[in-house]
Amino acid sequence: MVVKDSKTKTNKVSNDPVSDCLTRIRNAVTIKKNKVDVPFSKLKLALIDLLQKEGYIKSYEVINIDTPSMKSIIIELKYVQGESAIKGLKRVSKPGLRKYSKSKYVPRILNGLGICVISTNKGLITDRKARAEKCGGEILCTVW
Repeated sequence: MVVKDSKTKTNKVSNDPVSDCLTRIRNAVTIKKNKVDVPFSKLKLALIDLLQKEGYIKSYEVINIDTPSMKSIIIELKYVQGESAIKGLKRVSKPGLRKYSKSKYVPRILNGLGICVISTNKGLITDRKARAEKCGGEILCTVW
């Protein structure tokens, strides 16, 4: 019998980790939190890095690097004049129904004001970059 300390924090495992990450960000934006904690994975780290490069989040930091079960990412959300830079997040491809697109049919979000995150063989890229490089893939999510 293993007794865990009540102060010990463990990360919950989700069936759809990307959806869980997006929901945590969406909930934090709704209640205007400055920071949100997300369990670590390489895919989520790449997604968060892409969101930072596109200007939707301020910064992020990977913590508890020594212990894999406690490893997580702290995201600092970006607010401009009291309004969040992220107006909406939507998961497109789900584990039960994957959505793929060729490069010329990649959706344009709000006429280019938002981004569509695509998982390709070159990593996670935005819809603009996918069209420029003529590279299709799985449509993970849309952000505006």
